[in-house]
Amino acid sequence: MRLAILSDIHGNLHALEAVLADVSAYAAPDQIWVLGDLCLMGAHPAECLQCIRSLPNVRVISGNTDRRLITGQRSPVRPKDAEEWAHFAEWLAQRDQCHNWTISRLSYADCEYLSQLPPELELHVPNYGWLIGYHGAPGNDEANLLPDMPADEILDHFLDREGRFGVGGHTHIAMDRELGAWRVVNVGSVGLPKDDPRPAYVIATFNGTAQVEIRRVAYDVEQAIKALEQSGNPSWQWAAENFKRA
Repeated sequence: MRLAILSDIHGNLHALEAVLADVSAYAAPDQIWVLGDLCLMGAHPAECLQCIRSLPNVRVISGNTDRRLITGQRSPVRPKDAEEWAHFAEWLAQRDQCHNWTISRLSYADCEYLSQLPPELELHVPNYGWLIGYHGAPGNDEANLLPDMPADEILDHFLDREGRFGVGGHTHIAMDRELGAWRVVNVGSVGLPKDDPRPAYVIATFNGTAQVEIRRVAYDVEQAIKALEQSGNPSWQWAAENFKRA
């Protein structure tokens, strides 16, 4: 069994197409898993959604931004100091404009699709055991499982789950850790990686054991930013800052 596992596309069609070209040329997976955060931020939310839905043998879950897009909720935030407070109203306005523009680019059918996505995936692999896929952590699409977190803090999120292999996204930082009975993997981000300028995804191969390869793919980030500028998003410069951090 071989899985290609992607997460956090964030409307970045240029990065998504580069990753899928690499999957096609390299992996020949039995299934593709997409672990949420599909649309918000980039220039092509609907196109990314269409591309993902057209993939063969694909299984998709919802991420926190997918959930917030279709419910109208916004992530709770609080300025950490007086300097941030001075710019907080403008930051909120830019964030909300980006959300609203993204919603305007999606059809009602897109909304229905996002609303029906499950929060988690599971799969039993013969001669290996159970795999689970989630966005942030099992049962929490906004939890951050990070490479430098103590093992017990990560494993606390798995106390009510059975399995051997847990894989998620959300942090935009790839990791692969052996933590007792669990192998805990983060596939990084396709659209907005934080740990490397290149989009990341994972090829996981199961044949009695698990082999995990974190793949990095080059793409033209300047073209993605140019597409944002031309998209009509009134907050394109605010959104582009996320790409420049990649």
